Amino acid sequence: FTHARVALPLNLRTRNVVGTTFGGSIYGAVDPIYMLMLRRRLGGDYTVWDKAAEIRFRKPGRSTLYADFSVPDEEFRSIRASLDVGESTDRVYEVELVDDDGVVHAEVEKTLYVRRDA
Repeated sequence: FTHARVALPLNLRTRNVVGTTFGGSIYGAVDPIYMLMLRRRLGGDYTVWDKAAEIRFRKPGRSTLYADFSVPDEEFRSIRASLDVGESTDRVYEVELVDDDGVVHAEVEKTLYVRRDA
């Protein structure tokens, strides 16, 4: 749970009225990933919630888009070391959605709230 890759195909369910990838599909494809990665790696002693998100659309998606999520082991160690019971922190993560040629079509920034419970 330090890396994940999501593929968002362009099809009837993901395209908008002008034939490009719908912004809601882009957000839906990336929304839960960082939260799931952190919850899994930090374990039950931590609460992890989405706090904020921002999408920057760069270019209309006309093919399958890909998002690669990475959270290095050092990030998990840093969170554990920085929080005492009852303390919280916000963490910001960014991911790009790219096509097969590596062209960026959207950038998503996610802010996650992390609290140590026990």
